[in-house]
Amino acid sequence: MDILVFDTGPLAHFARAGWLGVLKTLVGSRRAIIPVQVSLELRQASGHEQAVGTVLDATWIELHELNTEEELRVFARFAAYLMSEGRNEGETAVLAVAATMPAQAVLDDSAGYRAAQREGVRCIRTLALLCESIRNGLLTAELVSAVADDLIETDYRLPFKPGEFIPWAIAESRHHTQNHTSM
Repeated sequence: MDILVFDTGPLAHFARAGWLGVLKTLVGSRRAIIPVQVSLELRQASGHEQAVGTVLDATWIELHELNTEEELRVFARFAAYLMSEGRNEGETAVLAVAATMPAQAVLDDSAGYRAAQREGVRCIRTLALLCESIRNGLLTAELVSAVADDLIETDYRLPFKPGEFIPWAIAESRHHTQNHTSM
């Protein structure tokens, strides 16, 4: 069984947009885990945004505390180049859990994503999860477009404007097809 370890950003934005149920669909039969550090970030955000608190009540998301020697060692390694001024603790914990379980990290933070790639940790961005759901027949492109538009309304950064998901996805699909056929 595959495991997805979620960062704060995807969970908070899906909750703000009212699409936490769609995120559960994307998880499917896989386990969804958040490190304690992510739950603390979510709890802090829920103080001024009640919708974010719904993530903490989701029974399909498991809480994980870093406590093995290996997890703490890997956390310290990622912390050395990700954490500064108390920031990025959630991403650091996500990568430590994903690296040691093994599991796949779900995060959109650029620095965290680059760190995952550099260290060989399996990592996927939220938009890639949404596109994967279309390819696997879980969601329609129209539904993902609506989700993307609502995520943008919560100030989630996506590489297109509201209403532009489907044209973006078609262009990306063509781009990937051309790159694979020219090899």
